[in-house]
Amino acid sequence: MRFSIAVIPLVLFAALAGVFLMNIDKDSSVVPSVLIDKPAPEFSLPPLPGREAGLSRADVTKGEVSVLNVFASWCIPCRAEHPLIKRLSREADVPVYGLNYKEKDPQDGVKWLAELGDPYAAVGMDLSGRTGIDFGVYGVPETFIIDGAGQIRYKHVGPVTADVLEDVLLPKIAELKE
Repeated sequence: MRFSIAVIPLVLFAALAGVFLMNIDKDSSVVPSVLIDKPAPEFSLPPLPGREAGLSRADVTKGEVSVLNVFASWCIPCRAEHPLIKRLSREADVPVYGLNYKEKDPQDGVKWLAELGDPYAAVGMDLSGRTGIDFGVYGVPETFIIDGAGQIRYKHVGPVTADVLEDVLLPKIAELKE
């Protein structure tokens, strides 16, 4: 009886250690998405105040590779990644679209882009977060690559870093443009 009481904690510890060791090398920024290789969801978002055009599925699926970046003015990592989104817009030779996610005041997105620069071909306001939910957004920032057929081909969760831009996004876009 005493032997089994002593063995149970050891077995539990060994099982937990095994789970930990199996997951130690996994990249936490890679979050599986059921939408990979599926069509981008239908959406139609209003424009930022002062702009004529918003953003819809038709914009991001015009027969060419495109990037959709989900951002918000209240998001600190979005501010950190923004120079790299501007670089992506310059270097990738594909349209980069912005989805302004759950702003409290629609003017906040306008002010944020005026301050930091606007790399987006178009921006839609997702004040309710419904379109973000349809895309499976866990939180901001997130970046999607959509191929010319309108299929979501890649999803990056978290801020884009220089390494992610150079080693993942730009090569994936180049591959899809071929």
